[in-house]
Amino acid sequence: IMSNTQPQEIFEFALELAQQAGQMIKQAFYQPKDLIFKGDTDLVTATDQAVEEMVMDKIRAKYPRHKFVAEEDIAAGRAEEVLTDDPTWLIDPIDGTTNFVHRVPHTCISIGFAVNKEVIVGVILNPILDELYTAIKGEGAFRNSEPISIAKKSDLKQCLVSTGFPYDRDDETLDIVFGRLRKVLKACRAVRRLGSATLDMAYTASGIFDIYFEKGIHAWDVAAGTLIATEAGAVVTNLKGEMPYDLCGREVLVCNPDVLEQILDIIRTD
Repeated sequence: IMSNTQPQEIFEFALELAQQAGQMIKQAFYQPKDLIFKGDTDLVTATDQAVEEMVMDKIRAKYPRHKFVAEEDIAAGRAEEVLTDDPTWLIDPIDGTTNFVHRVPHTCISIGFAVNKEVIVGVILNPILDELYTAIKGEGAFRNSEPISIAKKSDLKQCLVSTGFPYDRDDETLDIVFGRLRKVLKACRAVRRLGSATLDMAYTASGIFDIYFEKGIHAWDVAAGTLIATEAGAVVTNLKGEMPYDLCGREVLVCNPDVLEQILDIIRTD
């Protein structure tokens, strides 16, 4: 199967797709949005759906045998969030949809490509701020073609931490989330919550954030980001520190190895 999944060829195609998607997102960004609700607080727009359709159509035409794990495809009940060993594209057409709707310029498209459940190509583009994060497995991570690497702090007190809040707003969930957050805030310099898991991973990869953690994320949120962060020197794991990282495990922690044990001591809830 690998004959038509050469990382360089896939990478160039993913880049092309991300740039075309970026144009669509940018054009729609300042326009009124057609809102569709997936839940009380989980939004999707016509642009999310149009971007994903465009990307998937082009991939199908070029690689008819490849599989997909794509957010809106799964939300619509057409597929399930399952990653197999087959060549698979993991796509989040707009990560940070709520930001997109409210015109917060922290939104992006994320395209990851995996073979044997391992992401080998990752492309993240924020077309509003012209930030392009990329990686091919084993070749390092880049922001707008410049190499990036994680921040090398070993003291939690100096760390800027990013996180996200869940769509489930029941009291039990929120007690856990804010209990964890309270401990993190006491131990670290500050906490940010920018509303795009994908960009949080990219920002951690490039040393803007020192630590990013979140529960409730999906495989399409973290596929490209996992590779980019790992290539930048980060460790990517779940909130218990279990390895190897499971893309479908619905939680993530990204940080430099020097603070891993310290942050795990704080965010483990068991």
